[in-house]
Amino acid sequence: MKSFRHYKNDKYLRAEENRRELGFGKQVNPHVRLVNRDGTFNVQRIGGSFWGRINLFNRLVTCSWNQFFMVVLIYFVVVNIVFAIIYNLVGVEHLQGVDLSTPFTRFWDAFFFSAQTITTVGYGHIAPKGLLMSIVASAESLLGLMGFAIATGLLYGRFSRAQAYILYSDKAVIAPYLDMTAFMFRIVNERSNQLIDLAVEVNLSMLEINEHGKTHRTYTRLHLERSQVNFFPSSWTIVHPITDESPLFGLTQAQLIEKQAEFLILVKATEDTFNQAVHARTSYHAKEVVYGAKFVSMFQEMTDEGVLYLDLNKLSETTEVPLVSSLYPDSDA
Repeated sequence: MKSFRHYKNDKYLRAEENRRELGFGKQVNPHVRLVNRDGTFNVQRIGGSFWGRINLFNRLVTCSWNQFFMVVLIYFVVVNIVFAIIYNLVGVEHLQGVDLSTPFTRFWDAFFFSAQTITTVGYGHIAPKGLLMSIVASAESLLGLMGFAIATGLLYGRFSRAQAYILYSDKAVIAPYLDMTAFMFRIVNERSNQLIDLAVEVNLSMLEINEHGKTHRTYTRLHLERSQVNFFPSSWTIVHPITDESPLFGLTQAQLIEKQAEFLILVKATEDTFNQAVHARTSYHAKEVVYGAKFVSMFQEMTDEGVLYLDLNKLSETTEVPLVSSLYPDSDA
């Protein structure tokens, strides 16, 4: 039996334990960003069980409203077509009140009888007669009760799901800040609900070459001018001052692109309507960073009633500025 090796030099172990990891692992693909602008990840799972891959409840709760209603409509139509075919196979003459003059009228009468049965409406114009037809209609009624109970639960889940509808500026900017420059982007709450205790975390991911000549991905948490606010009634420009301790210090946009730099954004808050924790995420690739620009004000003049208007259309609007400090306008600032 082979014995375990006694590991004496633990510098690599300490380095691995201290290595910052956001959950993406060490996989390197310079052509794919880690987080898309809509917050989704570029990871596709293969293998596993069928129901694990489908994850039907999560898909129906998180999909768009158009997709949700389309699924419900398709389910309703398909189930009624199936039962209309079954009624025709059993014999529509066992449905009292059906027009038997043509195959077309027989099918559609059976279809609409199925629609009345599965929704438990039961107008009474058409009714089953005979044991077999009554059994089929009863089975469809049970399916309808269960199916619409599930649809109602999904509808409630969609309405009761607290979300952070945060809009991000299309571009991040490198702009003058005090007597230096800073990396900045802007966010705003799209909805009229209130988000409180808002916290932002920004991590920079770049490709680096280690001492063995292998390319690996590094993650660095960026220090922010302000990482948390208590209230979020207006816009917020998140600022990372580029000091000599910043990983961005001295890097041009071309160098950031070469390193496939990606700024990973995570926003956490408490939504006051449901009093639940919500989060939102996105990322800015190095190609989406504009050097020498600053955001224009989103505020309009205050009215006589004291109301301050915030123009969401100006969220991503910028203007060009030289990368020098307003405090030290000389070129050597």
